[in-house]
Amino acid sequence: MRASAAHVDPVEMFTGVHRKTLVYGDKAMICQISFAPGGDVPLHNHPNEQTGYVLEGTLKLTIGEELLVLKPGEAYVIPGNTPHAATADEPTVVLDIFSPPREDYKDR
Repeated sequence: MRASAAHVDPVEMFTGVHRKTLVYGDKAMICQISFAPGGDVPLHNHPNEQTGYVLEGTLKLTIGEELLVLKPGEAYVIPGNTPHAATADEPTVVLDIFSPPREDYKDR
């Protein structure tokens, strides 16, 4: 399977936060997440392991009790079932990889 972010319609997850589900297989999924200034993903958890990579902007990511401030070129890992939240004060774009794929994100 092949995908281009330019050809995938964004899905609004939360105010100021949009997801593009790019590709997924049986064991992994890649999503592009875009934050407008002030975009916020509230505290939540899911059974999927989540890894990510900051492409643009600055991501403030809380994983459990730890606050990370991530810049372009930095990556992170969120173990499954770990509470986490994210916010951005400036336009920010990250790639998130989920394993296994999130069923609720397969809508593209």
